[in-house]
Amino acid sequence: MVKRILVRGPALSASGYGEQTRFALRALKAHEEHFDIFVQNIKWGNTGWISANHPEREDLDKLLGKTQAYIAQGGQFDISLQVTIPNEFEKLAPVNIGYTAGIETTKIAPQWVDKSRLMDKIIVVSNHAKYGFDNTVYNAKNQQTGEEFPFRNETPVEVVNYCHRAETAVAELDLDFETDFNFLTVAQWGARKNLEATILGFLEEFRNEEVGLVLKISTARNNIHDRRVCENRLKSILANYEDRKCKIYLLHGNMTESEMFGLYNHPKVKAIVSTSHGEGFGLPLFEAAYNGLPVVAPNWSGQTDFLYAPKKDKKGKVKNRSHFTKIDYDIRPVQQQAVWDGVIQADSKWCFVKPNSVRSALREVYKNHGPALAAAKRLKKHLLSEFTPEAKYAEFVSNVSPLLQEDEWYQKIGEISEEA
Repeated sequence: MVKRILVRGPALSASGYGEQTRFALRALKAHEEHFDIFVQNIKWGNTGWISANHPEREDLDKLLGKTQAYIAQGGQFDISLQVTIPNEFEKLAPVNIGYTAGIETTKIAPQWVDKSRLMDKIIVVSNHAKYGFDNTVYNAKNQQTGEEFPFRNETPVEVVNYCHRAETAVAELDLDFETDFNFLTVAQWGARKNLEATILGFLEEFRNEEVGLVLKISTARNNIHDRRVCENRLKSILANYEDRKCKIYLLHGNMTESEMFGLYNHPKVKAIVSTSHGEGFGLPLFEAAYNGLPVVAPNWSGQTDFLYAPKKDKKGKVKNRSHFTKIDYDIRPVQQQAVWDGVIQADSKWCFVKPNSVRSALREVYKNHGPALAAAKRLKKHLLSEFTPEAKYAEFVSNVSPLLQEDEWYQKIGEISEEA
């Protein structure tokens, strides 16, 4: 029986949650014989929208129009799939599924525990995100009896990683960097991404060398005002390094998926680096990794789901081993300016990279790029084999369909996921 499913999320947003919404839609469309798909777009902070020429924009606009007309006629849904942070979870249908990137810290907020109880299932993008839901416990008190009890999430939480998009063409970019060896960072310039640690670590280590750092960044939008904000922040940092030989390049504005792949495959871009405090998954790192670009990052949070791959040891035993250059870190309480009421708890913790380790990790990749590239190629092969659209779409749908008790076809979907 075909189920009417409402996907409520920032489908048009040029953000991580926007991509997450579109991933869910791709998975459902891959099995659309079982779903009548509807989409309700929500705003996502101050982020801009995907462009009118985005390959999925036309289909999204049609679905949005279809949904608006259906709701106006009083139409109802069998399932809601809500792609957002748990604060915004609601009961919208007989079956409700929360699909969230979770939290980048060590615990979820009490509001998340409360709202998660409205869902029949929660799907997250990484094991790190699942950890927050499964291991956060608060002490609560029954207001009538005064009895204390543990307050925790009791809704089942399942992990479904993203899949690769290797079918995307690699665009040739008109970017002629002056330096032959360049690191890349792709990030939104905010507290969580800890971009200053990347920039300062690079400047301190390569101040007197002709090495480059390419910053594909924004604060929220890809407009002129946002670019000027980024430029002013950079100028403030670089004012203390006027005599440097190293180069920093600012890339700002909309780039298509093909253009981003062109950046990951640019002959002068040698590695991608992240000093983020935490990631729900880490899409730019994932994209770079399955394009074969060496990764420099902390061994913590969402990226650990895809930066490990099987490898034989000296005795011939196959073990899951890291395939990236690690930055040492400490786990400490989040900064006061990062606290977000109802989302990022003041008593939660996340990763703080060690400045000297940022420098040594960058130096290691620069000095021994051959081994780093060889590891990146092994990781690419693993990701292209294991993180396929067929496998991840089936895995996602198998976590949606078992909630529909009368359906028999979901067992077949689950078998596809296991075989893949």
